[in-house]
Amino acid sequence: MVQSLILNNNGSPDDARDIFQEAMIVLFEKVKSGSFELNCLIKTYLYSVCRRLWLKRLSQQQRISPEVEKLEETVPVEEDLELHEQKDLDFQVMERSMKNLGEPCKSLLEAYYLQKKSMVEIAGSFGYTNADNAKNQKYKCLMRLKKLFSQYKK
Repeated sequence: MVQSLILNNNGSPDDARDIFQEAMIVLFEKVKSGSFELNCLIKTYLYSVCRRLWLKRLSQQQRISPEVEKLEETVPVEEDLELHEQKDLDFQVMERSMKNLGEPCKSLLEAYYLQKKSMVEIAGSFGYTNADNAKNQKYKCLMRLKKLFSQYKK
């Protein structure tokens, strides 16, 4: 259904795959948030998300087709898409912030949050005298990251 929609409205099979994958991410994030309530068939919901994503892409490329605009709304998904897009932007800002954070903060935060190492392990790896010192350094690094994040977000 999605591929047919996109192929019939100035798209390619690759576009259809991209849009479908993005819609699956939107669905995943919505379900993961705990606020997802499905009031229709899952395929109807996914089709609506795909349709919205495709319309947005077409309008960004100024290739919108009148037939697509006339299609009947099936499920309101604007809020889900906006949330997804905002999260995507936030991830980009966070990635940029982490790149510019510098060492040892970047490695320390990655060790704690991504590698799930304990403060005792981090203290040993980074040469801190004890877990409390490592914890203080982690806090300082977080504050630096927060400052960078807020600067880049503007």
